[in-house]
This record gives sequence, C-alpha cells and structure tokens, in this order.
Amino acid sequence: MLVLAATVVQSLTSLAMALILSKGGQQIIAELRIKLRTHIGLLPVAFYDQHLVGTLVARIMSDVEGVRNLMGTGIADFIGSLLTALLAFIMLLRLSPAITAVTALFIAVFVFSLLRLLRIIWPLYKLRARTLAQISGRLTESLGGVRVVKGFDAEDQEAGQFATSIRHLLTLFLRAITTESLMTLLSQIVGSLLGVWAVYAGVHMVFAGKLSLGSYMTYNIFLAYIIAPLTMAVTAGMQLTDAVVGIERALEVLQEQREHENPERTVSIGELGGRIVFDHVTFGYDRNQPVLHDVSFVAEPNHITALVGPSGSGKTTIANLICAFYRPQAGQVSVDGVDLNSVTLTSYRRQLGVVFQDSFLFHGTIRENVAFARPHATEEQIRAACRIARIDEFAERFPNKYDTIVGERGVKLSGGQKQRVSIGRALLRDPRILILDEATSNLDSESEQMIQEALAYLMQNRTTIVIAHRLSTIRGADQILVVERGRIVERGTHDELYSARSRYREHYDRQYSSCLL
Repeated sequence: MLVLAATVVQSLTSLAMALILSKGGQQIIAELRIKLRTHIGLLPVAFYDQHLVGTLVARIMSDVEGVRNLMGTGIADFIGSLLTALLAFIMLLRLSPAITAVTALFIAVFVFSLLRLLRIIWPLYKLRARTLAQISGRLTESLGGVRVVKGFDAEDQEAGQFATSIRHLLTLFLRAITTESLMTLLSQIVGSLLGVWAVYAGVHMVFAGKLSLGSYMTYNIFLAYIIAPLTMAVTAGMQLTDAVVGIERALEVLQEQREHENPERTVSIGELGGRIVFDHVTFGYDRNQPVLHDVSFVAEPNHITALVGPSGSGKTTIANLICAFYRPQAGQVSVDGVDLNSVTLTSYRRQLGVVFQDSFLFHGTIRENVAFARPHATEEQIRAACRIARIDEFAERFPNKYDTIVGERGVKLSGGQKQRVSIGRALLRDPRILILDEATSNLDSESEQMIQEALAYLMQNRTTIVIAHRLSTIRGADQILVVERGRIVERGTHDELYSARSRYREHYDRQYSSCLL
C-alpha cells in the first residue's frame, strides 16, 4: 500500500511539475516576444539599415524558444538526479573511500572533457543560429519581391542561392551532431568504466575481507544513481547551450538603445508652428562618406519648400533628417527654434505626416490602412479623409467597399489607388509638417491629376516639404531648392530660377522637351 501510495504521489507531482514548467516556459516565451517586438519597434532607423527584416523576425520568434529548454522537465529531472547523485556519492564514501576516490577521478575527467566539448559546440550553435537568421532574412526578402524575381526570370537563381545557404547550414548541423555524438560516447565510456572498476575493485575487496558482500551489493546500487546523471548531463548540457545561445542573441537586441531613451531628448513640444531650419548641416550614413555638405535653408510655416535634383543628390536624406530618423554629424536641424536632437520624438512625430513614393500598405482593409494614422478616428473622420483623397471613387466600386482587403503591401490596388490611400492616411493625421517624397512620380496622367487635387488640399496651412523629379508639379512652391551632390546650389521660386537661366531651367526645359516628344 505504501509503494502504491508513493507511486501515485510521484505520478501526480510529476504531472504538476510538467504542467507548471511547460506553461511557465510558454508564458515567459510570450512575454519575451512581446518585449522584443516592442523594443525593436522603438529602435532607430539606422538599426534597420543594418539588419534584414527576416533576421529580426527570427530573433523574435525563434531565438527565445530556448527558454522552453531552460524550463523543461528534462532540466528539472537532471537537477533532481544531481541531488540524488550527491547523496549517493556520500553513501559511497561511507561504504568504500578507496573505490570512491577512483570513481571521483573518473567523474572529474568526464566533467572536464564535457566542458571542453561544450566550448567547442558553443560557437557552432551561435554560428548556426546566425546563419539560420540570415537565411530567413533572405528568404523573406525573396518571397516579398516575388514579382521582381519572376519579372527577371530569376527563380532558379534564387532557388540556387537558397540551396547553397541551406547546404552551409546543413554542414553546421552535421558538425554539431558529430560533437554531440562524441559527448554521448564519452558518457557511455565513462559509465562503463565506472561499472567495470566497481566490479573489479569490489570483488577483490570482498575476497580480501575488506568489504562485505552486502556492502558490495549496496555500493553497486548507489553507483547506478551516479552513472545515470552522466548520460543525462550530455543532453542537459546541449539543451542549456542551445538555449543560452538563443537567449544571448535576444538580449543583444534588448541592449540596443531605443530612440526615445536618448538622454538628450528632454523637450516635449506642444503644437508646432512648423518653422524648419537647417543650419550648416553635414551628414552621411557612413561617417566617412558624407551625403550632405554644409546644407542651410529655412522652410517657413504654411509654405511649400520643394527639393529638386538628380537621384542620389541628397533630397531624401534631407527629408530623413526632418523626420528625425538620423542625427546630423555637424550643424543643427531645428523646429520652431528648438534643436531637433533635444525634442522628444513622440511629441514631434505625432505632428508629422509622410507620403512616400513607394506607398506601403499593410495587409488589411482600406479602412484599416487609412485609420493607421489615427486608430481612434471616427467613421465620419475616416470617410471625410477618403473623400478628399478621392479614395471613395474606387473603394465604392468594390463589393466590400472600405472593408476590401488590399493584400500584402497593397498588391490588389493599382499604384494610383495605393497612393491615394497613403494621402488619405496623411489627411487623417492632419500633421503640422508634411513631407511628400516623390508622391506622384510613378503615376499615369489621370491618377496624377486626381492625386494633385488631393495634395493641394493636403498642403494647405502646414509646412510642406516636396521632393519631386517632375518639375511641373512644384511650379507653385514658395521656395525651390536645387540639390546636387549633397549641396544646395540654387534656391528661389520657379519664376526666379527660370528667368535666371539656371540649372533648374535646364532641367525644366529638358523635361518639358521630353514630354513633347
């Protein structure tokens, strides 16, 4: 009855431990993923410049899985076995100090060898995790750009590159498996040697009258409690190493400083007037290769400032600095007389609106994409923004109207439709500072005309920065800045620049002639 009762108690406690550890592990994994996602979302744009999206997804979803091993029942069983082995070792010392001394030597050699093998496998696990994240990043990028891949008939090329990466990953897995097998072999050899030693030494001591037969049998029973953890130590060691490597990678990200945690950002600004001043600003994504050189200008509130110039001249970089995505390496960018480096980003960016050339839409409905700028906007406010941005002209034709799913990156909408959704999103935001980065460059004439009407409404009563290749779209700008090789080489209105026989006029006449052709 006592044995039966003990068995029932053991079964129930094992079940409880498995449930507690497994559920606890999953809760910790969930919390870590939430913390990682939140933290990564608050990191500066420069961090994203250095990491593929797929690698960050791997950090969030895969690396934290190691917690399951740390919290698993296998580790708990191993710890329990170690405690049992310690008690058994004390009993062995009492039964035969001589035999136990050699046993301890075997165990010491095993532990030393195991630690050496774990040091070998540690960098393998780290390299394997990093390689897997890189493959995930490239795969995400390749699948996201499937239209480009198919357009250039590059399916075989991408598949070949993926196969090469997978084979490299396989090599790392095989090397790890070899090391793991050596660790298992080591535990088996040490266990066998301990058993042989106990039989050999024990039998000799029994015949010599130094150990009773009962003590000899007892010694072997307790020795089994020491040999068992040796095999478990290999599995536990591999699980712990793999888990710690994953958690270490996750902690690397958590140690990155968030944008909002910069101690210099202490000024919380109220409603913006919108006066932007660039004062001798120099900046480069690589500190040794400046993109902007000594740039100075003023963008007045309720005025339109246009940036024109060839591709790569630094126009988008100026916009990035206005968005506070980066910090200038020399000079100062200020808003309403306050250094942008000292402004809290939340108080500033909530008054900022951006419409990019490549209109990014989320996989969701038209309504959800417009409301992204103000999640708590009323249906009336959303419909008003859609009406001004001419979204209603195509949304009303869909069977599900504003609840139509736009697909990943808005793939189910045309370029003009996506751009109108982006403008509607900016309208709903009602920003004090508006940045339009090539908002109409890839559109047909009909779409451009509709969007120009929406933009004309959007640009009223706010500071507007327009980046445009089509010079005809910025003729009404209050100030036009011609940017070349990171410098402002000309500035003025359209009429002033055109009448001065400037570079602006050369660009304008060239575009106009191309349009006539």
